[in-house]
Amino acid sequence: MINQENKSPTPIIERTTTYKPPRNLSSWLIGRPLSTADAPHETIGKMVGLAVFASDALSSNAYATQEIMVVLAAAGTMAFGYVFPISIAIVLLLTIVSISYVQVIHAYPDGGGAYVVARDNLGELPGLIAAASLLTDYILTVSVSISSGVAQIVSAYPNMYEYRVALAVAAVILIMMINLRGVRESGAAIAVPSMSFVVIMFVAIFAGMYKYFTGTLGVVLDPPEIQMHGIATVVTPFLILHAFSSGTAALTGIEAISNGITAFKEPRSKNAAVTLTWMAFILAGLFLGISFLSSQVGAVPSEVETVISQLGRTIFGGQGFLYYATILATTIILILAANTAYAGFPRLSALMSMDGFLPRQLAYRGSRLVYSRGIVALALLSSLLIILFQASVTRLIPLYAIGVFLSFTLAQFGMALRWRRSGSIHPEKVEAQTSHRVSALQFDPLWRLKMITNGFGAICTGVVMFVFAITKFKDGAYVVLILIPALIGVLWLIHMHYKNLAKKLSLDNFGVIPHHAMRHRVILPVSGVHQGTLAALRYARMLSDDVTAVHVVIEPADAEKVRAKWETWGEGVRMVLLDSPYRLFVEPILGYISEVASKRQAGETITIVVPEFVSDSRITSALHTNTANILREQLKNQHGIVITNVPYHIHEEGLE
Repeated sequence: MINQENKSPTPIIERTTTYKPPRNLSSWLIGRPLSTADAPHETIGKMVGLAVFASDALSSNAYATQEIMVVLAAAGTMAFGYVFPISIAIVLLLTIVSISYVQVIHAYPDGGGAYVVARDNLGELPGLIAAASLLTDYILTVSVSISSGVAQIVSAYPNMYEYRVALAVAAVILIMMINLRGVRESGAAIAVPSMSFVVIMFVAIFAGMYKYFTGTLGVVLDPPEIQMHGIATVVTPFLILHAFSSGTAALTGIEAISNGITAFKEPRSKNAAVTLTWMAFILAGLFLGISFLSSQVGAVPSEVETVISQLGRTIFGGQGFLYYATILATTIILILAANTAYAGFPRLSALMSMDGFLPRQLAYRGSRLVYSRGIVALALLSSLLIILFQASVTRLIPLYAIGVFLSFTLAQFGMALRWRRSGSIHPEKVEAQTSHRVSALQFDPLWRLKMITNGFGAICTGVVMFVFAITKFKDGAYVVLILIPALIGVLWLIHMHYKNLAKKLSLDNFGVIPHHAMRHRVILPVSGVHQGTLAALRYARMLSDDVTAVHVVIEPADAEKVRAKWETWGEGVRMVLLDSPYRLFVEPILGYISEVASKRQAGETITIVVPEFVSDSRITSALHTNTANILREQLKNQHGIVITNVPYHIHEEGLE
């Protein structure tokens, strides 16, 4: 800004503070604070990234096959022969979606996934729909994965069934604390257990396949009572489609890497894309292996004992060491699957807050360079869902997949339109970037193939979404169909608030700084006359010669004492005594200030100087009514009035 008088540049002085946050309880729980300069060192590589962002997708192997069986059970156990063919179809869809998100990673290197893709290619409303779906998805990811992890524990120890909700909430808090320590530390903490799950499951699959081909596999001994939902007599195309949509739970979590690209080391787009490719291959292998073997051993869907538990004790010949290792690894990966949401939700919410669709506070990074407020918010919301649905995976799954596939559909449709735009660009030209978050778009000779691939993927995921919405409507899917539009409305209202506020506070076309006020009137509320009051009076007189002290008369005898002391110590400043027959304190002062404010002249500033008692003792401070805070809370709603607190400190020895 240019100085109005001498037109010289305003001097700007830069300084660096040497202050370091002291160690406290927070430092012990989540680690020492990190400086902003440490941010590049907090990024992660491909292996740790696989553990952080792929744990959700990999963990879905623990319940995806079971969800297919839950639907097919309505047609009897003979229908379980369709499990493996349905799984092959799901893996084909997985391939299409994975290819699409690899493209998203390269096109949108600053993350945001389906939200940024939809907003850039389809418009603001589709972007909000994708965002609401993703936010809902992340909350449900934590609820479903941890509930499923607890279900594994209950399978091995049925006596713990009644404690499942408490165990699930405790696990949510544990993962929250791990993530508050920072993305690098949380990634290092979960890398080994995540990879242990992959190893033990491949060991189980290879052992099972060996026994299958040698004719020694056998079947599940003492299977639990079959879990059936609905009544059907034959396998119909709709039943197959219903089972297919339920099994697509295996695809959940694929989009997480596209939302958290900024967590990777440079070149981050390349590292994120490679990690996503690794994840897709591992996920496909595990899912096909589990589905094939489950149908061969005669596993049945049940909340009493999971399919993984039945498969493990059949392959390993009972509940021996390898069985318990499988259950333990599965439980851990299911609980750690929530880590994917903890990595994605805070980053997405921070991105949206920067765009003005969520509270600005979510964009602030905590002491460990993570969006700690988003992490805490996710923990609270997911814990609430776990309590409401009693940690039941089957009851939570219907809520889960609709949001996932809605975001898949919008992302792929958005990418299809992006490739179409690419085909219309001259081969030697580059389209101007609409945002720093978007890679420059140029002609791609394979744009037709990519557009068709993404378009076909959008149709497939869209069909799955509609099937889920119809078949799971009564099971709870209606909650999501209400929740997502409601959340979109909230996001839009937040955005309109920030937009209107920015417009009113904008300096564009503001002109010159207005002249200083010609008159300054000061009002000094006085409850009693003492050293603190006189300190506030001296400050008030430094601001202006026009000072008015105001005392509310609640007890006439006390008012006379105040009058006598003010005549001695008031330094000639006028005092107004406000009679309050109903012994109210705040209301008479507010009424007086409103009256003065309504009669003020143009260019007149009114300042309320409030004496504030501050005790050095935490014990005795609770013994005093903090009138200053009460006045400040009430007065800050009055327009055009400045409120200034003048604290006076009293040191009380022996009471700290």
